[in-house]
Amino acid sequence: MANGFHEKLVDASIDKVWDLVSDLEKWAALVPGYMEHTIISDAESEWKFKVDAGLFKKKIHAKVEIKEWIKPNKVSFTLTGLNEKFSGSGSFEASRLSTYETIVRGKLSIRPDSSMGKLITPIIERMVPDMTRELTNNVSDEIERLYSHNL
Repeated sequence: MANGFHEKLVDASIDKVWDLVSDLEKWAALVPGYMEHTIISDAESEWKFKVDAGLFKKKIHAKVEIKEWIKPNKVSFTLTGLNEKFSGSGSFEASRLSTYETIVRGKLSIRPDSSMGKLITPIIERMVPDMTRELTNNVSDEIERLYSHNL
């Protein structure tokens, strides 16, 4: 299993952070390699994105299921590969530092479920931390773009 974790200080209130992360439509396009997504229900969606790890380039189609919406500080989800055999989980968590500062933490774990798992695990282990950092930074930057000084 490959794991990623990244945290970033955001110049916005925890309520503004929640406003963005609680709405998939507001942050889906911030996923690294984003191509498209379809919202099926409040808790289920399908996402398509491109993964580029040097020589390894792949279009991924995944089902994302929201497991928890805990206002104002946590969204957790699971991932299931639809065109590739993998599973995983992730979350966004927020902690209020002050009225106008919030720490955002992104977590992502992915496990290949195919017979080729031993071959691709090293690639995934290099990619997941980078994807986690990029997604957390993208979400944090979007929060600041939309809400910083608009508190």
